[in-house]
Amino acid sequence: MSSKSLDRKPDWLKIKLQTGDNFKEIKGMMRSKTLHTVCEEAKCPNIYECWANRTATFMILGDTCTRACRFCAVNTGMPTELDLQEPERVAEAAEQMGLRHCVITSVARDELQDGGASIFAGSVRAVKSRLPLCSVEVLIPDFMGNEQSLRTVLEAKPHILNHNIETVERLSDRVRSKAKYRRTLELLSRSRHMAPDIPTKSSIMVGVGEEREEVLQTMDDLRAAGVSILTIGQYLQPSLKHLPVSKYYTPEEFADFKEEGLKRGFRHVESGPLVRSSYHAREQVESASGAGK
Repeated sequence: MSSKSLDRKPDWLKIKLQTGDNFKEIKGMMRSKTLHTVCEEAKCPNIYECWANRTATFMILGDTCTRACRFCAVNTGMPTELDLQEPERVAEAAEQMGLRHCVITSVARDELQDGGASIFAGSVRAVKSRLPLCSVEVLIPDFMGNEQSLRTVLEAKPHILNHNIETVERLSDRVRSKAKYRRTLELLSRSRHMAPDIPTKSSIMVGVGEEREEVLQTMDDLRAAGVSILTIGQYLQPSLKHLPVSKYYTPEEFADFKEEGLKRGFRHVESGPLVRSSYHAREQVESASGAGK
């Protein structure tokens, strides 16, 4: 597929705008509590659907990432923000939204000794305290391989531990900044050993130059690390300075990936052009109940 043909997105990537009352209410709430969401910062294509359905993914530790991954739209630089009251504001917003499933992620904060793990743990505990019936999912960075940081998060007992592998091993160094393919697998495997009752989850984005067999090998590597929930989605170029799209996969190809993932033993596979790590996260939890056992 030529680069020119990639200028126009296929029909299945068209997004329906839903900027009704729920969308406006959630946006206003986030601003009033000075909270960030990965929905906005990463230019997620599902923001209209998710916010219309009163679901959002909180992004803690500020809006500036210490890494500069070539696929990600989040601001990069040296962060100055560290708000110890942020966990309570996240919990207040989750309570006001009446969430049944709360997803908490963050920018990478490599300049912090614990990588922000204590704020993650505080946010999990705060949400669980205010909403005892709400499940909490964390989408964490790799903490540069710091085992104690991972332990700090797991001791807060999130219901799902999510860490994205993003792409196949051959392309990992080109696509991601500082993160390492084998370090990701090690983190996921270590999580399963530290907290075997907490299911692990990961995500692959396609369209950055990978081959089908490499995607299948990545699935095998994730399964070997004990991952039970998998999401696969289409990479979309946030700006001209980011990686170009090498291919737009068809819905049929995503259906094939889902079938291959289920054959490999994943409890739940969410695979589609607009799928992102937190897309239909609540449904994933319900579908994959018992995945940590």
